[in-house]
Amino acid sequence: MNLDKFNSLIELFFYQADKQNSDDVLLHWLNPNNKKIYTWGQAKKNIFKISKKIKEYIKEGERCLLVSENRPEWFISDLAIILSGGITVPAYTTYTEDDYRYLIEDCEPSVVIVSNNDMLKKLNKIINEKNFIKKIITFDKVDIAINNLEIKNKEQYIDFDSIIKNDLSDTTEIQENNLKRSSPACIIYTSGTGGNPKGVILSHGGILNNIEGACEILKPLIDEKPVFLTWLPLSHSYEHCVQFVQLAVGAKVFYAEKIEKLLENISEAKPTIMTAVPRFYQNLYNKINLNLKKQTGFKSKLIDATIRLGKKRLLGKKMTFFEKLIDSLVDLLVRKKIKKQFGGNLKAFVSGGGALDREIGEFLNSIGLPTLQGYGLTETSPVVSCNPIHKIKVETVGPPFKGNQVKIADDGEILVKGENVMLGYWNKKEETEKIIINGWLHTGDIGEINPEDGYLKITDRKKDIIVSAGGDNISPAKIENMITNELEIDQCMVYGDKKNYLVALIVPNKEFLKEKEKINKIMENINKKLTLVEKIKKIHLIDENFSIENGLLTPTMKVKRKKVTEKYKKQLEKLY
Repeated sequence: MNLDKFNSLIELFFYQADKQNSDDVLLHWLNPNNKKIYTWGQAKKNIFKISKKIKEYIKEGERCLLVSENRPEWFISDLAIILSGGITVPAYTTYTEDDYRYLIEDCEPSVVIVSNNDMLKKLNKIINEKNFIKKIITFDKVDIAINNLEIKNKEQYIDFDSIIKNDLSDTTEIQENNLKRSSPACIIYTSGTGGNPKGVILSHGGILNNIEGACEILKPLIDEKPVFLTWLPLSHSYEHCVQFVQLAVGAKVFYAEKIEKLLENISEAKPTIMTAVPRFYQNLYNKINLNLKKQTGFKSKLIDATIRLGKKRLLGKKMTFFEKLIDSLVDLLVRKKIKKQFGGNLKAFVSGGGALDREIGEFLNSIGLPTLQGYGLTETSPVVSCNPIHKIKVETVGPPFKGNQVKIADDGEILVKGENVMLGYWNKKEETEKIIINGWLHTGDIGEINPEDGYLKITDRKKDIIVSAGGDNISPAKIENMITNELEIDQCMVYGDKKNYLVALIVPNKEFLKEKEKINKIMENINKKLTLVEKIKKIHLIDENFSIENGLLTPTMKVKRKKVTEKYKKQLEKLY
């Protein structure tokens, strides 16, 4: 398929819908209380129906806010918005009322699409205040009485099922529109680790360009009908793009019920490919490692051989005939069993949305769970580069996608140019001009390119670098990864900008909350592996996890350093 020929994402959908068997399942929600299944034919028909309704309330280029958990209606609504000439503005379900207020006042949506009563409760007050919101579409039926909702105008509300039950006899299925590759497809708000979120305007061409690169990576991994399990929020640019990659490869898509049921959902969906953020792989690493460490005797020796020989194979080191034999044996006895726990069909994990620790990457690849690390940011639609399956270099994020130009500035910053670069920040001309200079997007990440194979390596995040009182530049991410790779420690944040030494906030695993001595011993061992300026001199233990709910984690599970520092400023300063 030549993705260059498509002008928009909706064109890509129609192309695939016409190619596929209309009775084949496209979308399947694994929610036992609300199981939804849509075939290609049903999805196409419902996109037309929802689009027709949206078109009554928006002009071309107007925004539609979409607030929902991952479910089939998300996909249908997103494409319906595009078909109607609108711009999708996805928002996280974990946002607070104030977050929604900020977004709504910033992008002024004409239509709001919201999944259920709980979500509507958060938005209700703001919706009643804003005259520019003309229609509210809910996926589930609105129950005003149960939620004691004060609804100003009941006529404003309509539910998804009421729209799709109408037939299409009076609808001409016009697939033409004025969309070009340079037209805005969506406005995705950044997760806001350092303040208010910014609305990133991504074009149809930018996302299509990304899909092309992703399809190249996936080519050796997918069969005739690949299966994906979607669980990362679709409101995040990474999973939003993956949604269209799934479309491009004609996949069957399962939506996970919820994160707590993920392993059960994996067993049911049996995915070919799974995408996730580093925090997921870190938890997986700790969980698998904990189970492996319980093994004794012959089983323990088999596991050691699996990891040792798996790393050899990964790093392209020569193996003796005997080692090759053992490696084949552990493939059957160990790796096959591990794969079975993930449905048995998993060809690869894809990691993005943050840096994956090298040790974790090597471990997962060694035990038979190929893990491809990629790199990108919302402003690049979002992928810049990714490791291919035939040549995984876990310490890198792979070579840039075709169509991306990547170079390193004099200060080490990674710069990106190409169709995938955002059109700009919504309503923020000055900030756009600060980050895109002469067509080059300044990513804020520090890296290097291997001149031999063009693989990109991220060495740090420019704005997260700690500069000590002595003027040393220190990477907190490197130290934090080492600390959280310990089974006894769940989370941490390193602190020490303009200070004489580094300290750390530590969130121990619940089982080790009262074992200060054990944690101190672990920190002593970590310090032995660090340079003098990187050593952690003092720690403070806290019993509250950083979470999305308490505002200390972004929806993609990155620590909000600024917020954590504000909350624990007194405790941190007491360590000096």
